[in-house]
Amino acid sequence: MSADLFDFFTHHELPTPTVGIDEARRLMSENFGFGCEIAELGSQQDQNFMVSDGEGAAPIGILKLSNPAFTEAEIDLQDLAAQTVADREPTLRIPRVVVGPRGPMSGWWDTTQGRIHARVIAYVSGSTLMGSRHLSPRTVARMGELAAKVSLALRDVRHPATARVLQWDLRHADRVIATLLPDEPDPEMRRLVSAATDAARSRLDAVSARLPQQVGHFDLTDDNVIAPSTPAALPDAVIDFGDVAESWAVGEIAVTVSSLLHHDGLTPADALPAIRAFHQARPLSDDEVEALWPLVVLRGVVLVLSGRHQVRLDAQNGYADAALDRELRILQQAVSVPLTVLGEFTRRAVGLAPRSRPAWNGVPFIGGLSDAVVIDAGTTSPLNDEGRWLDPNALDAAALAALDTGAQAAIAPAWRPRLTGAALRTPEVPATVPTALTVWLTAPVTVDVPSGGRLVATAHGFTVASGEHELRFHTAGSEPGVVPARTPVDVQLVVAGTDEVPLRVDPRYTTGWQILAGDPGPALGLPATALDADDDDTLALRERVLAEVQEHYYADPPRIERGWREFLADLDGRVYLDMVNNVASVGHAHPTIVEAANRQMHLLNTNSRFNYRVIADFAERVAATLPDGLDTVFFVNSGSEATDLAIRIAMAATGRTDIVAMREAYHGWTFASDAVSTSIADNPNALSTRPAWVHTVDAANSYRGVHRGPDAVEYAPEAVRVIDDLAAAGTPLAGFICESFFGNAGGVALPDGYLNQVYAAVRRHGGLAIADEVQVGYGRLGEWFWGFQQQDAVPDVVAVAKSVGAGQPIGIVVTRRDIADRYRTEGYFFSSTGGSPVSSAIGLAVLDVIEREGLQENARVTGAHLKARLLGLADAHPIVGTVHGSGLYLGLEFVRDRVTLEPATEETAAICDRLLTLGVVMQPTGDFLNVLKIKPPLVVTRESVDYFVDALDRVLTTGW
Repeated sequence: MSADLFDFFTHHELPTPTVGIDEARRLMSENFGFGCEIAELGSQQDQNFMVSDGEGAAPIGILKLSNPAFTEAEIDLQDLAAQTVADREPTLRIPRVVVGPRGPMSGWWDTTQGRIHARVIAYVSGSTLMGSRHLSPRTVARMGELAAKVSLALRDVRHPATARVLQWDLRHADRVIATLLPDEPDPEMRRLVSAATDAARSRLDAVSARLPQQVGHFDLTDDNVIAPSTPAALPDAVIDFGDVAESWAVGEIAVTVSSLLHHDGLTPADALPAIRAFHQARPLSDDEVEALWPLVVLRGVVLVLSGRHQVRLDAQNGYADAALDRELRILQQAVSVPLTVLGEFTRRAVGLAPRSRPAWNGVPFIGGLSDAVVIDAGTTSPLNDEGRWLDPNALDAAALAALDTGAQAAIAPAWRPRLTGAALRTPEVPATVPTALTVWLTAPVTVDVPSGGRLVATAHGFTVASGEHELRFHTAGSEPGVVPARTPVDVQLVVAGTDEVPLRVDPRYTTGWQILAGDPGPALGLPATALDADDDDTLALRERVLAEVQEHYYADPPRIERGWREFLADLDGRVYLDMVNNVASVGHAHPTIVEAANRQMHLLNTNSRFNYRVIADFAERVAATLPDGLDTVFFVNSGSEATDLAIRIAMAATGRTDIVAMREAYHGWTFASDAVSTSIADNPNALSTRPAWVHTVDAANSYRGVHRGPDAVEYAPEAVRVIDDLAAAGTPLAGFICESFFGNAGGVALPDGYLNQVYAAVRRHGGLAIADEVQVGYGRLGEWFWGFQQQDAVPDVVAVAKSVGAGQPIGIVVTRRDIADRYRTEGYFFSSTGGSPVSSAIGLAVLDVIEREGLQENARVTGAHLKARLLGLADAHPIVGTVHGSGLYLGLEFVRDRVTLEPATEETAAICDRLLTLGVVMQPTGDFLNVLKIKPPLVVTRESVDYFVDALDRVLTTGW
């Protein structure tokens, strides 16, 4: 190596230059012939200024005063690397040296602090990912893609200065740590970094000699990429080539991954999209995968020690001081999962062959268990019906019940996710996969210690060590070697000498943990359990056999297989808070509903044209909730069918075909209901494709419609004029249809008096007023059982569904007897399964539950609390435009500007995705898909809505 090149180990104290702003401005003029305004920026070892050509003007570049320890050759290397990446990756924005009045603004300055190299590097517009805000999986993947692009672009660069020795070169991490560690004053910090370093080095040493080397950026971090300043934009610029050198090529992605780990909610598993994206473009070898996470750990150690050292050396360096917490979190996350686990987890994730797993092939330690009762604690197990999974003792009770009925033993297998005992409202992915088999015995059993084996008492029970394996029995208070009776004992099979393996692990790391712990079943005389779960092809099958237009929530949805009250559970045993599901009106799997369906199914379920009691009882109960006169009921199977039938009734009753509908509404997918649906979110061509018999009036949205605030009183007179003008033109309408509470827009209340004025005009010309209550009816609004009651109006025809059946497909149309009789002019009506015995029994049970459990009152009280808390978010988050709605039908509208009301469409989608990672199911609505449609099951509790708002506040605070 040239003696002139920088060597950290002879210059490990690198205080940044501290040239004053006035001096820097003067030297810009003297050396580059450029008069400018400058403002100082942060840096760890260089000094940076933002440069503009006048006060308030847009920046033109970054003035970088390189640390005097760096040579001209090294600066030339940095410029060469930037130029090479720019030439070879034209899709990336790479800053170049700015050309000024006297040529490129680069050269040596004589400053009050000595001779310093100065360059003005072109300003790249946009923003970095600096800070610890959350990064979406798309952004994480993009970081890996950028690292691969840069690595490939620089793979054949040669330059004399690549031999520089930097503290950030991970080949020298152990020397850097050895240099800095003795000066670290905090003993706890010394212990942390020493343990981390030892673990990383022990794994890295096995492969380091085989790792390929090349020139790289090696600082492609969240601070050194820039994304355009547009919503949901991904980084497309790479800056700061100050750490260019030759090192292990895998260090490029290791540095990038480390920079992700301090961001809110990011764990090693969440960095996987970056690793996959890198591997896809620039495949990692087996050795590089083995080295990756140890290098991430060493990077974290170097960051922590260097940052703390720099702050002690340069107390005025606010940039370095501000980074200390972030750097410590990187290290803490990097060591949060054992490196062996992360290595295998990553190998599997990128498609490399798995390592061998521990497996017991010897004589069982316990005999007589081959006929043990196997207890399934998974999501779909009957054990977890009726919310029993919330009982932490449910699994134990089931096992003891099996013993009481004659079983010699009961077991719950290892490596199968357990819902039983799962926690509610978890912002992190919970540990639901057991690494241990749990066994219950009818009588105590002494373990047979094999010849050459050892029995060791431990803090958790005892361990039988035999050859390469250890069988660990977790049982408190028992004699070593004895498995007690009628007590749950967790048994693990682990590689001998392995540190403690948690009894439950995050399902994302299952394949990684299986490199350390295997199936203990054969060691207990039980059949082996397959450790590799079958790939879940549910989503692929759905997309193959269902029409593409029949969409699903989320691009990569969890597989939901159980619901209870306001909760949903996936196959991995994670529980989500369901804040969007008004279909499950009285809660998922409500026992009263289940029992009603079960009982009626035992009796009769047939065509609704037969004569049976329950359909009449149900119709009578529904009619009793409505104003006098609305007493005649039609049963169908969905909201679409209900609004379709309501329209046909209006046409038949009046002998006319023209319908007036409100714009921006959704009424269904059948021919007639779709014809009057004008929401462009559901159909971008909705307005231009309406049939001639459909006429529309403005959406009466007082927040973002054509008339806002107090001016919203204009909507009703304008709608009346449309109706009057149609009659005057010789096309009097058959009816007017609208949601009585503007549900599709997120629960926007219609202006006071709107329905009374419009209904009066409709009736004046002989038409019928249709209230679409599909979304808001049945007590969801809290103050009112029906949405039209908020308007103190009475329609002629009411269509309702969703809440009616609590998940059972039931649609209802209610009208007056005289109107219903006129429908006979169209012939007869029937719906084979509309109002079937089972549907009717369920419908009656839903009304019983709403009344008995006070769910309308819960909607009023809990909904009011929820709305107040949502309104409170507006004080801290400018993206919150307003909160619509009443009770448990609310809409939180997101805008980019509270004056222009530009909808935050992309942001809303990303917010919903981030909420899912925090355990909350939420989806957007509205024509611009910028409104959260908040309509949870009516049983939702105050604790749950508080969790939702807290999660939402976290998302709005830390990013999405």
